[in-house]
This record gives sequence, structure tokens and C-alpha cells, in this order.
Amino acid sequence: MTLKTKLVLAQVPLAVALALLGLFSGFVTDRLGQEATRILDDNYRSVLAAQRMKEALERLDSQALVALAGRASDVAGLGHHRRVFDEELKAEEENITEPGEAEAARRLRRSWTEYWAALQKYQRLEDPAARDGIYFGELAPGFHRIKAAAEEILHLNQDAMVRKSQQAERRASLFKTLIIAVVMVLALLGLGASISLTTRLLRPVHVVAAAVRRFGGGDLGARARVNVKDEIGQLAHEFNTMAERLERYRASSLGELLQAQQAAQAAIDSLPDPVVMMDARGKLSGHNLAAAQLLGVDLEKSDGELPAAADPAIRAALDRFRNHAISGKGSYLPRGFEDAIRLITSAGDRVFLPRATPIYGESGEVSGAAVVFQDVTRLFRADEMKNNLVATVAHEFRTPLTSLRMAIHLCVEGTVGPLTTKQADLLHAAREDCERLQSMVDDLLNLSRIESGRIDLHKRRVAPDALVVLAIDIHRQAAEDRHVTVRAEIPPGLPEIFADPDRIQLVFTNLLSNAIRYAPAGSEIVVRAAAEYAPQGARSDDHVIHGAGWIRFEVADQGPGIPLEHQVGLFEKFFRVPGSPEGGSGLGLFIAKGLTQAHGGEIGVQSAPGQGARFWFRIPAAPEVTPRPVLTAARGQA
Repeated sequence: MTLKTKLVLAQVPLAVALALLGLFSGFVTDRLGQEATRILDDNYRSVLAAQRMKEALERLDSQALVALAGRASDVAGLGHHRRVFDEELKAEEENITEPGEAEAARRLRRSWTEYWAALQKYQRLEDPAARDGIYFGELAPGFHRIKAAAEEILHLNQDAMVRKSQQAERRASLFKTLIIAVVMVLALLGLGASISLTTRLLRPVHVVAAAVRRFGGGDLGARARVNVKDEIGQLAHEFNTMAERLERYRASSLGELLQAQQAAQAAIDSLPDPVVMMDARGKLSGHNLAAAQLLGVDLEKSDGELPAAADPAIRAALDRFRNHAISGKGSYLPRGFEDAIRLITSAGDRVFLPRATPIYGESGEVSGAAVVFQDVTRLFRADEMKNNLVATVAHEFRTPLTSLRMAIHLCVEGTVGPLTTKQADLLHAAREDCERLQSMVDDLLNLSRIESGRIDLHKRRVAPDALVVLAIDIHRQAAEDRHVTVRAEIPPGLPEIFADPDRIQLVFTNLLSNAIRYAPAGSEIVVRAAAEYAPQGARSDDHVIHGAGWIRFEVADQGPGIPLEHQVGLFEKFFRVPGSPEGGSGLGLFIAKGLTQAHGGEIGVQSAPGQGARFWFRIPAAPEVTPRPVLTAARGQA
């Protein structure tokens, strides 16, 4: 029998106690419900009937008084109130439950019969004097007799309801006491049985725990002797096996340990990439031959310190990776070639891509970091060659493409002669393809400039509202063609930004083009600008900076949204969200990111499926400067 089965069986007494408690509670609840139902069945219907009969009788008496005053009575109303009274009287006669109620019902029936006969006779009379005699001689006394009988039935049933309610309260109190007693008894019995069974089950665990404590205290001969076949028995067997192996291992020769250490070091030395291990204080705790050649250090002679001649880039990288690891952030993985380190070695100019992994101690804390410098020189040069090739091809492709666009434009405009309809259609399609090719060439040129770091920015002070309005004007026709509305939300008084307007417009073009492409017909795209204020008192070299720190721009659409798992790669090269419409090169957002970062800004997205997307970027605001006063001595003074 497994340990799981035994533990389940140990809880059976509690389960049985809970089941018995549930059955008893259900029985008590059913009895209390029967008490309430009995009150409703026995008395409530009679009380309701008595009240309705009194109400109908009063309506009949009111009709008689109306006739006595000389006005015509409502014959239909008399018939309705009579039927109500008869129905309620019949219901009362069928619901006799209390002593004396049957006699009261019979009196009520006799009085009602006499009253109705007198009322009919009263209705047939025309003489007012005769009506007075019948009303005050027969109807009024009959009215009071019927009302008294109905009141008697009402009081009998109301008293019975009060009496039965008090009985129900007493029984509820008794049932409450019984439930408490049953709960306590069943809980004690079930808990006691479960504790007894659990104690028997855990006895082997205590034996194993005692053996582990003795072994941890240095008694290598401690063993767990248990006679069970479940998981605890298997655990005890595994512990005994481990203890025997550790005892043999401790008795083994030191030479085997040294041989294992040398084998591990040989495995590390066989790696072609430099590997450096550091402790939490920044001391070198290990390295391979490639690292020794790169750093020019011998661990046995350096006492864990880097040589003074080590490259500053290596020092800074090792410190950064160690701090990353010991701060609990996990492994450090490079994002791309932008994290690469260039070093001049004996083999020439080399490019390394570092990555770091934390080293954990026996208690689970981070005790250091292992840093691997992957040699990516060939990949880096291949990437440079690819970028140069793309830039060269795009640049060389630009001139003939411009000539081709101009020739097609002249043909479409009819400058060189009239065209047939089919020729015009073909040339229009060719012009659209040329425009798309021109856009791709521009994207490739911008890509090469961004990756090579050769972005030329012509910065000047620009008003944010002017940038937003211009961007909307440029894309207004494209939005109207797709039946999409584009509007701006710009608060007044925004500070200026110090930026290249043409490059910022390129960012807006990429964001607005995507928004228009994905926005459904009839929806709205909102372009916003707002200030994000920086702490006061920030200083540059010669000026005190005031006002906003950033200007944040947003382009919000009502499209299908972007799943969270795809948002991470949105700003990478050639990334496209699965299922997105055809068109585009996948470079727009990457270029927008590069241009924003070239301005010292940031870019991002906030989106969820079915809730549209809000792309934002922010640019540092142009600071309002206050020149520092220059103190000059007055001439002619000592």
C-alpha cells in the first residue's frame, strides 16, 4: 500500500464524521422547514380568507349605503364582491385546523346566507322608508354578525400561528443544541481516529529524520531501519544507499578528487572562448587558457586580481556582469551586436559577445558569476559586409528607380502622348509598384544608417503641435481612402523639443501608416502630445534647466490589438505579427526605434487583443535656460 493511500485512509474518519454531520444537519433542516410549512398550510390561508371576506363584506355594505342615499348601486360590483366572499368562505371551510374554528365557520355561513337574502330583498325595494327598515333592521345586524364571525376565525388562526411559531422556536433551539453536541462528538471521534492513524503512519518518518540528523552531525554509520514498503521505505532505502556511498567516498583517496578537478579544468580549457569565474567580491576564482591569453593573467600568481594592463573594456564588462548576477537578476544574455566588445589582441582586432551566468553556493545564494566571451569576429564582419552591401545596392538602385518613376509619371500624365485605357491602367499599377520599391529602398538606406551609427540629425527647436498637425495632414488622404478619421489631442502651452523635424516625421509616418493599415473602417485614430515633467533644478554645464523633461507623443488606433507575446519583437528588424495584412518590409518600427533613440528618446507600445494599440515615443524637451550671472568689478574702485 502506498503512502498516498495510507494518508487518504487516515482522513476517512474525518470524512465519515463530516458525512454523518451533513445527514443530521439535513434532517434538522428538513424538520424546521416542515414546521414553517405547517404554519403556512394550517393557518395562513385561513387568516388570508378572513381578511378578504371582511374586505368584500365592507364593499357590499358600502354599496347598500350608496343605495340608501338614493343613488344607483353597482350591480356588477355586488356580484364580484359576492363571488369573492363565497370563494374565500369555501376556502376557509376546507381549511378547518383549529378547535372552535368549524363552529365559527358554520355561524359565518348562516349569517352570510341570511345577509345576502336580505341584501337582495333590499335591492328590489324602491320605497326609501322600506329600505331604511330593512337596512337598519336586517342588513346592519347581519353585517356585524358576519364581521364578528370572521374576526373570530382570524383571531383563532393568528393565535395558532403565534403558538406554533413559539413551538418552532423552541424546537429550533433544541435542534441547535443537538447539532452543537453532535458536531463536538463527531469532531472529537474523527479527529482522534485520524490523529491515531497519522501518528502510526509518521512513525517511520521520525526514524528516517533521526537517522538524517545523526548523519548530518557526523555519524556516517547512521542508518534508517524501517519495515514498511511504501514511499517512506523507499526513501529510507535511498538514504541508506547514499550514506554508504558517501562513507565510501570519504574513505577514497585524495588523488581521485584531484584527478576529477583536473578533468573539469581540462574540459574548461578545451573551450575556445574565454571563460572567467569571479566571486561576489570581484576576485577571480577560475578561468581557462583562452581567458588567460586574452587577459594576460595567471590565477595562481595574480591572487585573484586582474593585471593593471588589462583592457578597461574588459574590466568594466566583468564588473557589470558580476553586479548583474549578484543582484539576483539571473543570467545576462546579449541583445545583439550592440553589446559586443572590441579588443585588440595578439591575433588582431577581435569582437567578443559576452554572456554571464550566476554561480550559486551550497545554501542557494549567489556566490559569484561565470562570464563567457564568445568570439563573434567573423559573424560581426559578415554582418558589416551585409549592411554595406545592402546600403550600396540600395544607393545604386535609387538612381535608376528615380528615372523609372519619372518616366512612368510623364507617361501617365500624357506628356509624351495619349494613352489607351489599358495602357493607363498598367502604368498606374507600375507607378504604385515603383512607389513601394522607393519606400523599401528608403527603409534599407535608413536601416544601414541606423546600424552603422551614421544618422545625420539637423536639430532645431520645434513646436510639438506643429509636428502633430503636419503628420496628420500628410496622412489625411490615406486615412480618408480607408474611411478612417484622424484627429489630434494637444494641450496648449507645450514646451518645444530639440529635434530634427524630418526624422520625427519619419517616425510619425511609420506609426500612422501602421495605424491606418490596421484600423477598421469607420474607426478613429487619435494622435496625442503631452508633457512629462522632470525634477526641478537639473543643471547642464552652463545653465539651469527648467520645465518639462520629455514630450510624449502617442498614436492610438481601434484596431485588432497586438497579443502580449508578439509585443517584445515588434521593434526588431523584419518582424511581422503573424496574420498581419500583406505589405510593408518589417523595418518601419525598427527604424522608428533607431531614430527615437538617436534623439535620446524612447519608444514603446501598449496593446491588448481586441482593444486597439497605442504606440508612443518621447523626446527630450528643449530646456528653458537661465544664463548664469557674470560678476564684474566696477572700474575705478580699489
